[in-house]
Amino acid sequence: MPSKNTIPYISGNELSALGISTLDTINSIEAVIHQFNIGKAWAAPKATILPEDGRYMMAALAASDEPELLAVKSSVLNPQNTARDLPQINGLVTMLNSKTGLPVAIIDGNWITAVRTAALSATAAKYMARESSSTIAFIGCGVQAQSHLNAFTDLFSLKKAHLFGRGKPNIDRLTKSAQKYGLEVSVFNRVEEAVQEADIVISSITYSSTLAPFINANCLKVGSFAAITDLAVPWIKNSFASLDHIVIDDLEQEASAHNKLLPTGYIDGDLSKLVLGNIQGRNTAKERNAFVFRGHAMGDLALSILAYQAYQQHLV
Repeated sequence: MPSKNTIPYISGNELSALGISTLDTINSIEAVIHQFNIGKAWAAPKATILPEDGRYMMAALAASDEPELLAVKSSVLNPQNTARDLPQINGLVTMLNSKTGLPVAIIDGNWITAVRTAALSATAAKYMARESSSTIAFIGCGVQAQSHLNAFTDLFSLKKAHLFGRGKPNIDRLTKSAQKYGLEVSVFNRVEEAVQEADIVISSITYSSTLAPFINANCLKVGSFAAITDLAVPWIKNSFASLDHIVIDDLEQEASAHNKLLPTGYIDGDLSKLVLGNIQGRNTAKERNAFVFRGHAMGDLALSILAYQAYQQHLV
């Protein structure tokens, strides 16, 4: 147990043991959005560095005065980490008191990234997916696929999982996880076959500056919802014109980004507008909708607050 003079480091294993539920994460994200809306929370656009060797370096900053916490997440994605037997993405969240600036905690950034990303997708799905959705497809079968499987089995009565990925170990791990949830698993060699009968599609292809688009949104099923976590890099951009509603995580951040997720005309609004009821996520059962996002500091702040408060309660 940390002393009063120690800044705690909260590891991924400790965070996983706290019993934080998908509903907890959605509630935390929605609470922070409402704080943003009344001027009690703030975020800066994500800062990125893209060296020529394929690394992706990122920092995200957000703060709240209710509670008085500030979170900075710093991460590095390096495809060469695979050869080092390391996760491709690694990082930390540093938390300060937003009034005094004094350090509060350091949190495992990998856990925050995995759970936050799935929580953002789940929050969007609450408004944009059909409640009767029963088949989920994963384009990419790594860490984000696993965290989304955990979250979406909490929200929907899923029966089937369709898998499309490039690495057999990841596919095997996700298959076992899906089967533990009682899902019937099918693995496909063509992405079109994996998504065409899916009610929910999770796209989490690892970022690469050399990746050529290969996913066509026209293949999505009538009435489906897609959560696209990979900057939409693997998707054929003009195919998004066929969808009915597209929401991103933050319009202000998107405006400042040099690498746009999608053409502006395709975007209906952002997650805050969705949660606050300023836009509708779904009007009919036949609409094909998507949440396309790059990750926003708001989500990192929400999950960091949730994790820190749960950790503090655990110590009592």
